[in-house]
Order: sequence, then C-alpha cells, then structure tokens
Amino acid sequence: MKVKKHTSRIFVVEDDPMFQRMVKYVMELNPDHEVHVFPDGTSCLQNLHLNPSIVTLDYSLPDMTGAEILTEIKKYNSNISVVILSSQQDISTAVGLLREGAYDYITKDEEVKERLLHTIDKVKKEQSLIEEIDTLKQELGQNYSFNKTIIGQSPAMQRIFTLLEKTVSNDITVSITGETGTGKEVIAKAIHYNSVRKKGPFIAVNMSAIPKELLESELFGYEKGAFTGANTRKKGMFELANKGTLFLDEICEMDINIQAKILRVLQERELRRLGGEQIIKFDTRVIVATHRNILEEVNQGNFREDLYYRILGLPIALPPLRERGNDILLLANHLLNDFIKKNKMEKLEISRPAKDKLMSYSYPGNVRELKAIVELAAVMTMDNVLTENDIQFRGTQRAANFLTNEMTMEAYKKQIISHYLEKYNNDIPVVADKLDIGKSTIYRLLKSEKDNSQFLASY
Repeated sequence: MKVKKHTSRIFVVEDDPMFQRMVKYVMELNPDHEVHVFPDGTSCLQNLHLNPSIVTLDYSLPDMTGAEILTEIKKYNSNISVVILSSQQDISTAVGLLREGAYDYITKDEEVKERLLHTIDKVKKEQSLIEEIDTLKQELGQNYSFNKTIIGQSPAMQRIFTLLEKTVSNDITVSITGETGTGKEVIAKAIHYNSVRKKGPFIAVNMSAIPKELLESELFGYEKGAFTGANTRKKGMFELANKGTLFLDEICEMDINIQAKILRVLQERELRRLGGEQIIKFDTRVIVATHRNILEEVNQGNFREDLYYRILGLPIALPPLRERGNDILLLANHLLNDFIKKNKMEKLEISRPAKDKLMSYSYPGNVRELKAIVELAAVMTMDNVLTENDIQFRGTQRAANFLTNEMTMEAYKKQIISHYLEKYNNDIPVVADKLDIGKSTIYRLLKSEKDNSQFLASY
C-alpha cells in the first residue's frame, strides 16, 4: 500500500482484543495515521519491512517480552519510536526500558487515551523536525561544496583545494592553521559536508571560549549529581558529534592538564562522563584549528608532544588574505552580493578606484575584516556603485604586517604619515601634533609624490 505524504504508519502490538480496538480507534481519529494491528511480537517483527514510524507495544505479550521486542525493533531501525503500554506501574522496569531506547512508558489506566494521544503527537513533531534537519543537511552538503564556499583562484588557494579533496573519502584527523579571520571554521564545515559523514552532526567548540574548569564537562559530559548543579545527565561534545564531526577550534588554548585526557579519549575512542562509570564508545571525526604555531607551543612546553602527533593528521595551513592577490576582489564581490541578497538591497558594483583601494590594504583581520569593510560600504554608499570613499579601513596596520615589507626609512615615514592623514581627515596640523613633527615635514614628504599634487594645491 502506497503511503501518502505526511502519513504516519503506526504499529499497534496488543493481545487484549478490547484494548487493541481502543488503541486502534484512538490512533485512527487522525486521518493521517495508517494503523496496522498485531496480536503478538512475532507478527510485528515479521512486518518491520513496512517501516513504521511509531510502534505502541504491550509489555506483556504471549510470545515475547516487551524488552525483547524493543531490542529487535531498535536493531532493525533505531529511528522507530516505541511507546510501551503496561498494566503495571513498575518504576524499575520503566526506567530500564527507557534506557534501552523506548520513547515513553504509559500505564494502562483511566488517563491512558490522553497520554497516548499526547505522546504520539510529540513523537510526530520530533520526527518532522528530524526530517527537516536531514533535508537541511542535504542542502548544506550542496551549499558547502568546495567551489561554492571557498572563494579563491590564487595559487595558494589552489593548493588548499588539492589538500581538501584528500580529506573527503576518509576519516583522517585534519589540523587547520592560519591567522584569525582566514576562515578555519568554513574549511572545517566544507570538509564535513563533503565527507561520508555529512548526514551526521557538525559540532564546533571554541576551546578559548570555555572556562578551563568547565571544559572537561563540556567535552565529556556528566551524570546527574556529578557535582553541585548537575541536576540532570548531560552528553558531552564527543557524544553529541557521534557519527559526525567534532571541530575543536583554538586547540592550543586548552589547559595542559586536560590535554592528557583528550589524548586518551582520541586514542581509545571511548570516554566516561564526569561522575559516571559506564564506558561510552563514540565514532567521531575530529578536526582541530589554531592561529598559533602548534610545534612552537610544544617546544615552549605549552602543548603535549604526544597530543600534537595525535591531532596533526593532515595539516592545512591557510594563507593570510594579503598573500592571495586578486582573491581579495573575488571575495569582495562575493561578500557584497551575499550581503545584498540577504538584505534585499538593490544591486551594487565596486568601482575601479575602490577596487584599487581594496587591493592596497594588508587586512590584518583577513577575510573577516574584508567582510566588515564591504558590508559597511554597502550600507553607507549613496549610489549604486561603491567608490573609494565608501571603502573605510577602520583597523590599524599591525606592526608585524607593517614590518614584513622591507622599505627605506623615508618610505616608512610616508606610510606612517599617510595613515595618520587618513585617520584624521587630512588635517595636517593635527597630524603634525600627533606625530610630534613639523608641518613642513609633512608637506615635503607629500610633495615628493605626484599623485598628491592636487591635495597640496588646496592648501
């Protein structure tokens, strides 16, 4: 029988004819329910190929116990929601069944109809949400294809693409390094959503954002009563990322004392929640990232050498934006169009002088800074073309970047003065005061540049 869209196929497994009719009647009150009735566990299991989404299961059946049937159903398809119906209110039995994967345990009393309807409605809502998430994951898999999420044609980025292709058909650990703002999490997501694990969860953890005293419980989870305030059991990030990918960002910020525990968990692929005794195995791919040089951290005693070799895997070093040439303009156009689309704005273009200005900057904040610059320009422009005046570099050049370009002292002076003139709206007296130099020095340096002749003529 072909099931129409949005129909929920429900198995009612019950040997009491009267109660069986009641449950069937209650389930069929909803026309979107397709109900199949079975008097025993054997007949239910023989028909699992019909793929029910929900099974209401009498705990006391003539041929099998509810626990036995539950185990077989979960073996066949762990996504089938099983609701246990029992004549006895046995707390220990109920807890055991819930631990084995039962969705709910309902006692056959005067409130059974209402509770059953409420539970079935809740199950359907959760299953609908799971279906939506699965659909989104499939879409993300397409949206995160390397050529769509990672913009770049420079030789440096072509080398990155070659490395990324080597990560998708296996579970090798990937270690991503690069300056802040180079897109390390974007790379991690692209790896996940192009890999065989793309239907699993992608869990990102910023190690620097979690206080060191809470990091262990966040990563490994905890049992109820493990410490003051632990009122419920909580799964850790390694468990939540099971069958998927765990992205540990800023791995070098992790306290040295927890590194040994992380090492053991990665080696054994098993863990214990805080306050727990049960060994929990997990199947999780790990991707790590840092803006630091991990080997230098090892040499300085800040990072364990054995953990370094465990997480190194396939290393991917992302180039800073200043080393990517025309990728700056490709990214600027992409970021601009994306911002326009999200905000339903009219089409904007970048003028040639604005492009030249974008290419002249070193971007200490990398792609993240370029994004902020382009979005501000799109908001502030008075026309449908971004001009050089719309491009504002609000950040300062970092000393490290400033000194990487070997220049003469005269050239350094000109660069410093140009920066201050831009910062203070070409107010020469103010700049002279800030730099503690004479105004004539500024005029002399500016006069040596032909492209500033128009500027000087105004004074």
